[in-house]
Amino acid sequence: MTDPVKILGFAGSLRAGSYNRALLRAAQEAAPEGMTIEVFDLLPVPLYNADVEAQGDPEGVAAFKAAIRAADAVLMVTPEYNHGVPGVMKNAVDWASRPPRAAALDRKPVGIIGASPGITGSARGQSQLRQAFEFTNSYCMPQPELLVFRAHEKFDAEGRLTDAPTREFLGRYLAAFGDWAKRFRPAA
Repeated sequence: MTDPVKILGFAGSLRAGSYNRALLRAAQEAAPEGMTIEVFDLLPVPLYNADVEAQGDPEGVAAFKAAIRAADAVLMVTPEYNHGVPGVMKNAVDWASRPPRAAALDRKPVGIIGASPGITGSARGQSQLRQAFEFTNSYCMPQPELLVFRAHEKFDAEGRLTDAPTREFLGRYLAAFGDWAKRFRPAA
């Protein structure tokens, strides 16, 4: 029996009723046997500022980096704002990329999913986010992709994922992500 896969998940939206926060909760529920998904709330992570960093990571940033380091892999659940990755998500990546060559995201397996009321399901935001992992030396899973389009039709008023095909695909995505994370575990 192998060790469970520990995933750290966070959503790139601070809004309580966000479809992406709801998708992250659905991922926790759909996690396959042998996988746990811990959620980190980005609310205590301030805007990146090198002057602040020079004095030491703020408490929220230190906790965020520690949570990334403790996880086998990171699941980023991103909305798309104005055809791109939102500032909240990019800010989280910026903090987690510091310091270069000793960053929490260095050599960390990453998965990206997202939800949007639009018809592209956060495709542009996900694409832009992938570019950041060239710098962080992270292993971003290329396939499958999970782009939840027309999210307002797939979640109920309480934020539960009610669309059966999306829930089924989310389960397949998470199984593939678990396999991806295991590929990069250090040899025992």
